[in-house]
Amino acid sequence: MAPRPKSSPRPSMEGFKKTSPGEIFWDLLTFDRLMTGPVIHLIYWAGLALIVLGGFGTIGGAVGVALRGEGINRFLLPIPVLVAGFLMLGAGALIWRSFCEFYVAVFRISDDLRFIRGAIGQGQPMPGVTASATEPEAAVAEPAPPTVEAPPAPRPTGRIRSRS
Repeated sequence: MAPRPKSSPRPSMEGFKKTSPGEIFWDLLTFDRLMTGPVIHLIYWAGLALIVLGGFGTIGGAVGVALRGEGINRFLLPIPVLVAGFLMLGAGALIWRSFCEFYVAVFRISDDLRFIRGAIGQGQPMPGVTASATEPEAAVAEPAPPTVEAPPAPRPTGRIRSRS
């Protein structure tokens, strides 16, 4: 297998390597840099740990009820709780992952917009955008073709036909 090419670090993480602790503190006070992007990974792992603890707690509760119960309740009550514990683990982990991925996507969009704003401010051409697409003449659209209207539907006469 060929070695994978090294990818460049994310702009949010790269910004922390170039600054001093004083600048990071100042950015915290002025909201010049969004800190939630790097922190969301820690929040994800902490939330996942809580979901796993809750799921295994539910499973452990079901096993405890099964061991202490008597009669038919020994088996009827723990089975649905055991299934609910496994569903809590699976569904909770998936929902938490999608919730955190949404926030990561929002902050990456913010990083991209900050890059675009900086590039436009410096007069640099944007990658993937041709020069003709940025010119005002190219933004004029062609007129739409004429539309053909359907004939009007027949109007009801108000008379009721009888079957005779």
